[in-house]
Amino acid sequence: MLTFLLQSLDGPLNVFRYVTFRSASAFVTALVVCYFTYPAFIGWLRNKRMEQIIRTDGPQAHIENKVGTPTMGGVVMLAGITIAALLWGRLDEPRLWMVLAVTLGYGAIGLYDDWKKVMERSTDGLAGRWKLFWQTTIGFAVFAGAYLTGVMDARLHLPFFKHAIIDFSELWVGAPDILGWAYVLIGVFVLVGASNAVNLTDGLDGLAIGSTITSAGTFAVLAYVAGHAEFSAYLGIPQIPGAGELSVVSLAIVGAGLGFLWYNCYPAQIFMGDVGSLALGGGLGALAVITKHEMLLALVGGIFVMETLSVIAQVFWFKRTGKRLLKMAPIHHHFEKEGWSEPKIIVRFWIISVLLAVVALSTLKLR
Repeated sequence: MLTFLLQSLDGPLNVFRYVTFRSASAFVTALVVCYFTYPAFIGWLRNKRMEQIIRTDGPQAHIENKVGTPTMGGVVMLAGITIAALLWGRLDEPRLWMVLAVTLGYGAIGLYDDWKKVMERSTDGLAGRWKLFWQTTIGFAVFAGAYLTGVMDARLHLPFFKHAIIDFSELWVGAPDILGWAYVLIGVFVLVGASNAVNLTDGLDGLAIGSTITSAGTFAVLAYVAGHAEFSAYLGIPQIPGAGELSVVSLAIVGAGLGFLWYNCYPAQIFMGDVGSLALGGGLGALAVITKHEMLLALVGGIFVMETLSVIAQVFWFKRTGKRLLKMAPIHHHFEKEGWSEPKIIVRFWIISVLLAVVALSTLKLR
């Protein structure tokens, strides 16, 4: 918004035109909003008894230490991200609105789920099939609109190789639109998968948000490079006009995440809830699809992939053998059962997340 107001000014205020400055400003704005809002919000949640409902079959330490901790902390994060993105982003860039639409839409699903759990004093919440239905519906609506208006094409870019592209619109010359829509469905799959993967990871204080911060920071770099004609050409990655604005949203997520982590680090004063985890996962998925790094998301968000695969493997193995592959899934609970302290698990997973982010960025030079 400030870009519109100040775009005609010269001199020192010309700095507002640069996406790097506006991205840094979005980071600071989201951080400040969250840091100063959470104390009052936590107090309000405590007064209203908006507490996290803890699984009775989980680790004993969770039952003893986490009962009574407020949830729905993602609400403030989403407010900080939205304010920062609208304040410092270009409002005429549809890709910015796409990421916000997915993030806030998935946040609404999570908010209803959290509210249902709190009101019913149950861990059930919104049925899984309805979560998937609304996640799919929102994702399809956003990507279908982008595809129909030409904002998003049907090209899938493969990582590690220059000019390795699968153009779905040209695979079937006789009916290009059919396979073009197949790419839209792939994008929706990425959204839903990323959203639920972050949700599964959100089980220890600071674990999910720490990994989200490194992932969002990585996509801030990828978005900036994808929106820069010279950098994208040099590195051999797809050049996406306007993608640089997504670095504003990405760093807004990083800033809001740090503001939340101040209160969510062990021992947590507040949990993000599904309103936070579903929204942040959806936002990361949207950033990956729009910047044409869908497949690289599996590496950037390797922690989320590992958590998801641990659940899938646990269920599969139990159905096949009647025995548990892990002591408990997701895998961070397995390490708790092994006797690792919660802070040790969290920090070690953070370290892995940072290493994966560095490896993902290094692959740009391998193309």
